[in-house]
Amino acid sequence: MQLFLADRSSVDAAQDLIANFGDDAGFEAAARADKSRDLGNHLHFCRWRQIERLIVLMSVGCAVGTVH
Repeated sequence: MQLFLADRSSVDAAQDLIANFGDDAGFEAAARADKSRDLGNHLHFCRWRQIERLIVLMSVGCAVGTVH
């Protein structure tokens, strides 16, 4: 899974969703991405999809990928 974070705000948004929605935070991020897509806002669509991926990575209890 590849993840691109443009800035800290994506991490903050992921933390806010986790705090407010708990285990459903990923579903909320996906819903926001879908809404942005439906509105034709591809930039916010991509941002919310990345936040959804970040939430998945944050929920895993171990290191993912290469550890140096």
